[in-house]
Amino acid sequence: MTRLLVIDDEPGIQHSFRRAFGAPEFQVETTGRADLGLKLMRSYAPDVVILDVKLPDATGLQVLPALRQIDARVPVIVITGHGTTDTAIEAMKLGAFDYVLKPLELETIRQIVKRAAAVGLQMRVPTVLDDGAEPALKINPDCETILGRCAAMQEVYKTIGRVAATDVAVLIQGESGTGKELVARAIYQHSHRAKSTYLPINCAAIPESLLESELFGHEKGSFTDADRMKIGKFEQCHGGTLFLDEVGDMPPSMQVKILRVLQERQLERVGATQTISVDVRLIAATHYDLKRRVAEGLFRHDLYYRLGVLTIELPPLRQRGEDLPMLAQHLVERYSRELHRDVRSIAPETMSLLMSYRWPGNIRELQSVIKQALIKATGYVLLAEYLPAAIRDPDGLAGGASNATENAFVDFDGYITERIAAGSTTIHEECLQFMERRLFTAMLKHTRGNLTQSARLLGIHRRTLRLKLHGFGLASPPDDELQ
Repeated sequence: MTRLLVIDDEPGIQHSFRRAFGAPEFQVETTGRADLGLKLMRSYAPDVVILDVKLPDATGLQVLPALRQIDARVPVIVITGHGTTDTAIEAMKLGAFDYVLKPLELETIRQIVKRAAAVGLQMRVPTVLDDGAEPALKINPDCETILGRCAAMQEVYKTIGRVAATDVAVLIQGESGTGKELVARAIYQHSHRAKSTYLPINCAAIPESLLESELFGHEKGSFTDADRMKIGKFEQCHGGTLFLDEVGDMPPSMQVKILRVLQERQLERVGATQTISVDVRLIAATHYDLKRRVAEGLFRHDLYYRLGVLTIELPPLRQRGEDLPMLAQHLVERYSRELHRDVRSIAPETMSLLMSYRWPGNIRELQSVIKQALIKATGYVLLAEYLPAAIRDPDGLAGGASNATENAFVDFDGYITERIAAGSTTIHEECLQFMERRLFTAMLKHTRGNLTQSARLLGIHRRTLRLKLHGFGLASPPDDELQ
């Protein structure tokens, strides 16, 4: 349940929020005075605050710094019926999450509140809960948590501990779905900026034409539809931590501007001539091998070295075999509550199938598979028959040769649906990997493991096939690749 605090002296506004944000999703407290709002901020501990600019005993711009002094991790949405450009700019400079003009549109304000609650949760809910020598084993079952005992994950924990106390830029690399965003949050939460703002932004999800404005802001009239000045994420995050997800997809023009911020700690809004100083700790993540992209001319080498002062490599799930049973059991317990199921354990046959699968989508795919299985499940035990077909029969051979092609396309359609449901933003790459793995596996079965014959039938070089198979965990790399 999201706790919402509304500080607005209009009874109609208070009533509207109580009616629109009801149980069980929300709990709402309201007040019309600034002093009472500050008291509720301490005693009620809201997840999101709605703050009016005009109050009988103070202005919203006077109250906002006091609210953030109590807890800067709680997003504050400023609302007003007498909005001016200067007020909006000042509110954002003071750390407001957003600024909305009255009359409020229900759907718009609901979306902003939900987005603010999600960002606030990322700042406040621990991602790693240490328990002596066993990191991350004390689990918050309702939240995303870094979980794992394998040696590779132990190294990740140690690196987080070493880098968190510093202000150096950190680069997190790993395949899609390995938990890069959780590691970024863990670094933030264990840093000296943990009480300041943390803002995540996905560089691949924002069109290139809008990304610069989103990060650096813009001046009024700097481009079409720029009807007012906008404060960018770097300014909003002053004193805090900015997480740039999928930085490898950033266009070259933006790479230059990010480099300047890292070097000089200064920026200019789009269309501005005035330089603004910012104090932001930058964490970046990508599923690409950035060193390779530098060699291919797709990423600036100077930005790569600036971002990668310290690099954390996250292992794919297929290399964390000893962690998978613990992860699967945790997800079963977590999603059983969410989906109102009473599944308590995983059958040995089910676990064997989960352990033998290659998990191209990593933990995100495991989450999706567990959810799908729980929806079908009855009883206390998660049986193998509840798993998706792609897990039970990853090579699509159960239906026999006569309908293998049809089954492959049915499974592929299901895989696409599954990746969409999992919220993936790299579906193109994942689908290519899915189809390549099935193609190469089928070809090796046809040639009885003869790589030369398989490569000839596929029309690719034997070395290329060997490297592809190594990437899927189906073969070791050729000796000449290790020299």
